[in-house]
Amino acid sequence: MSALKNAQMTGGLPRMDLLGRLRETQIVDTKPVLPAEILSLILEYLTVLDLVHFARLSRRMREMVYDDTRWVRRLRLMGCWNDAAARTAAEEARRKRVDSLNTTHGHQSKKTAVGNGITGSKSNVEALGGSRKPSIPHVSVTAVQNGTSISRAGAVKRQDGEDDGFDFVALSTTTPDPLPDHQPVDTLSALEVISTARSVRGTARQEYGRIYGALNLYYKDAFRSKHPSNARIFRVYRDPVQQAAMLSQLVKFANSDLSLRWQAREEKLMLMMSAFEDAVSREFEQGLKLGDVDGRMKKYAHVLVTLNGGQRAVDLWITDNPVIKDSAGLGDPMDCISPNNQDHLFLEEAHSFLSHLSSAFNAQVTVIDRVFPASVSVVVPYLQKLGNEVLASYIDTLFVYLQEKSVESYVRAISGLYDQSLRFAKTLRPPQASGDEFYEAVDKLVADIFAPYAATYFSEELALFKRRSEIEVSGWERQLSQQDASLESMYMTNINRQADKRDFLSSFKKVVMMPVNVLPSFDISSRFGGKSPAMRASENEDSLHAYQASPSQPSSRPDTPNPRNGPAKLVSRSSTPIPEPPTTELAAKAAILKSKLEGIRTLFSLEVALNLVHMAKSSIDRAAVFARVKGIFDADARNECEVIFIMLLRTLGDRHVKAGFDQAVAQLANYNPRAASDQSQPGVAPLVMFLELVNVGDLIQQMLDVFYEQELVATRLTDRHDFLNPTVKEKKRFEQMLDERVAAGLNKGIEVLMAEVEFICATTQNVEDFNPGATGMVINKIVDITPSNTAIWVVEVVSAHTKMLVGSTDKNLLDVFNQEIGLRLFATLCKHLKRQRISVSGSIKLIRFKTIYQFSMVIIADLPSDMNHYFMFVQSLKNKDLLEYFKALRELAQIYLIDPSDAKELAAIIADADRFHGIFRAEEVYEYAERRADWYQVKSRVEKAMYGIGCCIM
Repeated sequence: MSALKNAQMTGGLPRMDLLGRLRETQIVDTKPVLPAEILSLILEYLTVLDLVHFARLSRRMREMVYDDTRWVRRLRLMGCWNDAAARTAAEEARRKRVDSLNTTHGHQSKKTAVGNGITGSKSNVEALGGSRKPSIPHVSVTAVQNGTSISRAGAVKRQDGEDDGFDFVALSTTTPDPLPDHQPVDTLSALEVISTARSVRGTARQEYGRIYGALNLYYKDAFRSKHPSNARIFRVYRDPVQQAAMLSQLVKFANSDLSLRWQAREEKLMLMMSAFEDAVSREFEQGLKLGDVDGRMKKYAHVLVTLNGGQRAVDLWITDNPVIKDSAGLGDPMDCISPNNQDHLFLEEAHSFLSHLSSAFNAQVTVIDRVFPASVSVVVPYLQKLGNEVLASYIDTLFVYLQEKSVESYVRAISGLYDQSLRFAKTLRPPQASGDEFYEAVDKLVADIFAPYAATYFSEELALFKRRSEIEVSGWERQLSQQDASLESMYMTNINRQADKRDFLSSFKKVVMMPVNVLPSFDISSRFGGKSPAMRASENEDSLHAYQASPSQPSSRPDTPNPRNGPAKLVSRSSTPIPEPPTTELAAKAAILKSKLEGIRTLFSLEVALNLVHMAKSSIDRAAVFARVKGIFDADARNECEVIFIMLLRTLGDRHVKAGFDQAVAQLANYNPRAASDQSQPGVAPLVMFLELVNVGDLIQQMLDVFYEQELVATRLTDRHDFLNPTVKEKKRFEQMLDERVAAGLNKGIEVLMAEVEFICATTQNVEDFNPGATGMVINKIVDITPSNTAIWVVEVVSAHTKMLVGSTDKNLLDVFNQEIGLRLFATLCKHLKRQRISVSGSIKLIRFKTIYQFSMVIIADLPSDMNHYFMFVQSLKNKDLLEYFKALRELAQIYLIDPSDAKELAAIIADADRFHGIFRAEEVYEYAERRADWYQVKSRVEKAMYGIGCCIM
């Protein structure tokens, strides 16, 4: 105020006019004219020296220039800043700082407590009138001298969760001296000044200053020199390796030059570096021509590696490599093709080519290890060049030629060469200090070479298998049709058409009225059949003489029991050629019918199935080669193998096995035992052959199961536990189809078998078997109580068919089959029993064990009757439920043993429902009782005992 009082007034407003003075006051704006963003952008275009001068203008300008992020950016442009290392260093510094502050605070608390003599809690301190003052952060004297304020120092301690190593930047407030143009830096240390830079937040400016002091002098001299050879770098450093190291650092240092006209300076530096690289490359190339591996090549390769990574040396070495230049001497792809047969390949020639290529490559890898440092990737580029120009050229030439000539050779060549290429990859020697990336590069190279052919191969492989399997099945069908046609033609060749025309009516009667019986039948009269089979055979003796003399057709089963000759006698079926053709039309038709029945075995072939499986195995083995390398072709290869297996199941199932079973079932349905042309063979011929067909089908299924487990599951080409997998679903569908066809055939076969049993019972059961003396002839002989020929034959026929399925089908299916046969056999025997007349003496043969004595001598001892014979057969089937039926049938036969005088006992048996376990009702037992030979004698007494007929009311 004293200055205002002493001021001289030269005019203007009065002295006490305060408002006038306020009007004359000018408000000075202390804010900068330009925003901070524009100032920061201007700083980007200044040189380092200009930045130092700019920092001296004010404290605010200094803070902007010394901002650590500005110098971190320059270090990052040079490639010497590591964010991960900076984060680690920041975290370590923060941890040490927190530990130091905690230690210091603990010591101060202890000193305060000891000095005041207080060790109580906070409430005690306040109670004594004391108070706790907030701790003041420690400020060093150096910080005060450097102008660091307390508030900035306090910012060192940040809130929790805010410090991540990058947000906080400690700014140094010391006023630095300008960096001189030249500082005394060791020339050898300058060669590693960039590589030794540290990545620490808060010291980026100091690190950049150290690099600037070491390299700036050489950098300015480089773009100021009129000729590259006159540059300071070549005068200070005489060793080419050191020169290359310094040039490499200058190139990196030039990236941090952001001032005006940096493009011109960088261009001048790159010209110098290019001239140096050309000179060193000429020296390396000269050593390459001279073969000086350990001399010039090694020396100047290291120089080029130090300069810019050595790519120039790598390119020169690969370009002038003798293996690539002289690749024609390794092998000719046309040597793999046979000159006489285009479908025949010599893959040994391809193996020889790959062996030579592997040996040459391994020799060159040795040279690479001697010339180039381990840090330089030379082998992978060389391998790619070698693969694209040598291996790919060899493979392309061969594949293009084979694709036009032979598809089969084409797919074989692709799979075979891919397999050999993978083996070739394993023979290559990796360079020193190489890991798994070398083998990954080799596998990728092989995959890239075969990639253009993979999709075509998979489609061609599938089409080839489909075509070959179709040819196999069609050839089998055509062969069968031709064989049938030729056989029919052969049978009909020797027929005299004129004689047949004259005898047409006679032949027509023979064919229509009575089917042909080609072999003699039993000489047993039948009350159901009219003429005996022997008489019918004699009527056709002339027409069938030629065919009867012919041997039987071959069979897959060597011998089978013949019921005509007893259970122990066997008839051998030897394989013989086709018989001589008959001379009459009737005999020819009989021969054709017999050939069709025996041809049921050839409806599908195990050989065809085996050939199809072999084809599928070949295709899957070729496709599985592409699944060896994971992540390239493995998914397509697995899918290809699954599709091939599915196609195998469909071709073998739908086209071959299913069609064969359908024809077999149709022939079984058309079989008529009374019209059968051959009764010499035991059992039902079509059913026997069908069961053999079932055995073949079961063998085919087992063969497919083994193939599936070994070729697909064991090699991990498919997952059998995946119920959604197409192969699993298709395999189950094939098995279901086979089970359905077998079940349908067995059902039809059981019907045919029971028809055969009915035929045997109707044609072979003698009326005197169960009613001796029924014909009126008195024969003084001992009664035979052994099972009748009919019972023996029926049991042998049925047991022969049931034994055929043992071991060839599932146990559950076998149990169902045996149970169904037993039930139908029970019904057939019941029906047959109702057709007989059974006397008391004849019932002995029907019912039970018996021992007969005559003249104090045992004539027959402990021999089973017919019912016991049937019962023991059913007992061998080991089916308890089925056994109850035949127990009831055996009990039913007891009604024929009762003497006519015991009519009440007979009536009691008929009316006893519990005796037969509910299987026979009283009405049904009454019907069986009516088949007694003396029924009309005991009928009234039985009915009287049962129903009370004849009683009167008194």
